[in-house]
Amino acid sequence: MRRPRGELGSRAPRPTEGATCAGPGESWSPSPNSMLRVLLAAQASAAQLSGLLLLPPIQPFCLGPSKWGERPPGGGPHAGPAQGLQRLLEQARSPGELVRWLGQNPAKVRAHHYPVALRRLGQLLGSQPRPPPVEQTSLQDLSQLIIRNCPSFDIHTIHVCLHLAVLLGPPPLTLSLSGFPSDAPLVCALERERRFRLPLKPPPPLQPVLRGGQRLEAALSCPHFLRHPQQHLIRSLAEARPEELTPHVMVRLAQHLARHRLREPQLLEAIAHFLVVQEAQLSSKVVQKLVLPFGRLNYFPLEQRFMPCLERILAREAGAAPLATVNILMSLCQLRCLPSRALQFVFSPGFISHISGTPHAPIVRRYLSLLDTAVELELPGYQGPRLPRRQKVPIFPQPLITDRARCKYSHKDIVAEGLRQLLGEEKYRQDLTVPPGYSTDFLLCVSSSGAVLPVRTQDPFLPYPPRSCPQGQAASQPTTQDPAQRVVLMLQERWHFCRDSRVLLGSRALRERHLGLLGYQLLPLPFEELESQRGLHQLKSYLRQKLQALGLRWGPEGG
Repeated sequence: MRRPRGELGSRAPRPTEGATCAGPGESWSPSPNSMLRVLLAAQASAAQLSGLLLLPPIQPFCLGPSKWGERPPGGGPHAGPAQGLQRLLEQARSPGELVRWLGQNPAKVRAHHYPVALRRLGQLLGSQPRPPPVEQTSLQDLSQLIIRNCPSFDIHTIHVCLHLAVLLGPPPLTLSLSGFPSDAPLVCALERERRFRLPLKPPPPLQPVLRGGQRLEAALSCPHFLRHPQQHLIRSLAEARPEELTPHVMVRLAQHLARHRLREPQLLEAIAHFLVVQEAQLSSKVVQKLVLPFGRLNYFPLEQRFMPCLERILAREAGAAPLATVNILMSLCQLRCLPSRALQFVFSPGFISHISGTPHAPIVRRYLSLLDTAVELELPGYQGPRLPRRQKVPIFPQPLITDRARCKYSHKDIVAEGLRQLLGEEKYRQDLTVPPGYSTDFLLCVSSSGAVLPVRTQDPFLPYPPRSCPQGQAASQPTTQDPAQRVVLMLQERWHFCRDSRVLLGSRALRERHLGLLGYQLLPLPFEELESQRGLHQLKSYLRQKLQALGLRWGPEGG
């Protein structure tokens, strides 16, 4: 006997061929533009941002019964009706079908089915420029179903529904992707339930209406957003109109890119363009923050006015903000682009004397020491003043903060054990800082014939500045009177690169570049290769192949 179409046991409808919406089990998240439009809507309160930023993008596996604590009694085999309804919702071909499955099977509906329905609605309507007029009633019915049942939702279900409802559009869910207004019935009901579950607090003061760039600033300042960066939303900010952006918004954006190692060319170009256009209104203290991600992410912008603009700002404000001036030059040093006029100013006796009595003198002296090293190794034609010898300090006397914080994830310990068993403890030095202050992971001394020598019998340091090289030519042909070579094994950990990229962070690229210019032979050990080694035995074989590829010998045959 054939069952009625609306009952749970009926066969799920097949999607029509050529459908462009996401299918069952596929994730759906709004386009970056839709989230940006929500943030830039003309009228919205700061509280409404909570619906957008409460949760990261919703994935299908987050919407099953087990996530919500509503697993039917008996577990797996007896969970058929609830799971069957979820499959029917995921395969619905129209909003009308969604309403039928929910309305005609009330005994089978669980709280987690409503987020599933909203997600499927986004998949269906996301493929249509505007839903057919005949389905407006169905959309209203779905909204009313959620409003009627939301008092029984747990807090997580409310959060998910509120997040999706804000993204779907104004009532009755017409999906213009411009966001629900603050008086939308569905959003109001969900927000009311969310607040009802929170502990009682004194009534907050009335919040001002936020517009345009103010909403971007509020979103980028949200603590949840800072803990869980939504990269797809960050990318969309580059499409905002210039009049919607303020220096504070762009600083927040620049800091976010630098903090999370996000090398997004479109956003970085937007920051460079903003800096050029707003040059006259920006102080060097703001500029240092805008320039920070370019050096850290090792990205030189295509904007041709970028460097001339920075040179003018440095010339205008170098004396007013010494620390900001040096910070800007540090970012440019990582990009191998140092303006001579600014260098002459920071190395002048007046500038050095001025910063000597300030609280930030130690950090400025370290940065000036690094800039002086860059001049020595990379700017052979520079004719201006240099940092006096008595003012120089080690550049990086300790491992970088990121390495210290992530030491338990590093491969350094196992590589050290592999080298100990392979070469012996007397044949390498670990964590040695070489002049003018760069730390090395592992350093070997190698004879002219390729034999690995005991480190205690050799001076592990190469002279600085290089003795026999013209100024600035150390990398091309480093020459010393010491016949022994120094080989530095450089660990390239995952966090040494920009996120999802093979581009080294600016500070890492600078260290490797300068060590090479000083005459050290570098042997990089990329994290992909280290992670592929299974156990110490494989790692020793890997290290043996790496060292032998350089022509190195050790043991009885190597001396």
